[in-house]
Amino acid sequence: MNIDELLKEGPSLTLDPFENKQEDLILQQEAAPAAVFEEEKYLTEEEKKQVEAFVDQIRLNDSASILQYGSGVQHKMADFSEGTLEKVRTKDLGEIGDLLGGVVSELKHFDEEEAKGISGFFKKKAAKAESLRVRYDKAEANVEKIAKTLEGHQIQLMKDSALLDKLYELNKVYFRELNMYILAGKKKLRQAEAEELPALRAKAAASGLAEDAQEVNDFEAMITRFEKKIHDLELTRMVSLQMAPQIRMIQSSDITMSEKIQTTLTNTIPLWKSQMVIALGIEHSKKAAQAQKQVTDLTNDLLRKNAEKLKIATVETAKESERGIVDMETLISTNESLISTIDEVMKIQAEGRQKRLEAETRLTELEEQLKQKLLSVK
Repeated sequence: MNIDELLKEGPSLTLDPFENKQEDLILQQEAAPAAVFEEEKYLTEEEKKQVEAFVDQIRLNDSASILQYGSGVQHKMADFSEGTLEKVRTKDLGEIGDLLGGVVSELKHFDEEEAKGISGFFKKKAAKAESLRVRYDKAEANVEKIAKTLEGHQIQLMKDSALLDKLYELNKVYFRELNMYILAGKKKLRQAEAEELPALRAKAAASGLAEDAQEVNDFEAMITRFEKKIHDLELTRMVSLQMAPQIRMIQSSDITMSEKIQTTLTNTIPLWKSQMVIALGIEHSKKAAQAQKQVTDLTNDLLRKNAEKLKIATVETAKESERGIVDMETLISTNESLISTIDEVMKIQAEGRQKRLEAETRLTELEEQLKQKLLSVK
């Protein structure tokens, strides 16, 4: 029988827990007299009617019945306690803590690498964005792997939490059932001590027979055994009472761990990813700004150089435009050269004229000499 069926069945009383587990003992009778036992405050009116009907079925002179009284719910409580303990035993919350620590370690390791590498990045600005991306991809792969495992644990924790809710409700059923057995037993003891035992004593006193006296002793012994049985049930009830906060503590641990996983999956990891995207975007922007700065610097350099060239060209053009066709210095120099040339020519001409005159005189002398010589030849 699963938990849902047990919860649906609710608390019930039986003197034969092993053979008649499915027997319905809800009997419709008149309400019992005003209760004087503490256990009644935990029970509904219907459950109190069951108790009243059940009291008349208890036979203190039946050893087997006394032995098995309430043993069914005690066995169920033992199985229930063992099952709950098994859940605690098999739940590896330490592994979940290690996984959460793994996420923190991955992110912290990433941050430490970035801090250690800042000075190196300034020396290799061109590789900084690529280094960030590579480290991000590596950390993201590890984090995603851990996250998938955490998601599986979270689903299991949620299922366990729902199951613990059912276990808590089932424990409440067992608690009420124990109270019903205890209340029925106390009522039977009160009835036996107030009615049956005095009647047996009166009978033994009246008859004086040994068997009647033995019957009184046997009945008193059975009352004592039944009192011990009720005490055992009260101890079992204490176990059930303690089980309730224990279940809630286990459930609280599950919920707390599930919330930590949820926070990691929905806040920590996405926040880290968004910050990394921003960091990569900033780095790309810085690279773009640096490229733009280089373009701007180059443009300014070109403008300065072109302006200088333009200045020189403009000045030279202006100078040339203001000059005459022939410079005055050139005219002066040319004029001086021309005068000098004329002087030189005139000098040469004078010298030539003088030489020609001298040559004519000489020629005349030579001609005369020649004539004389020819005359003398006769």
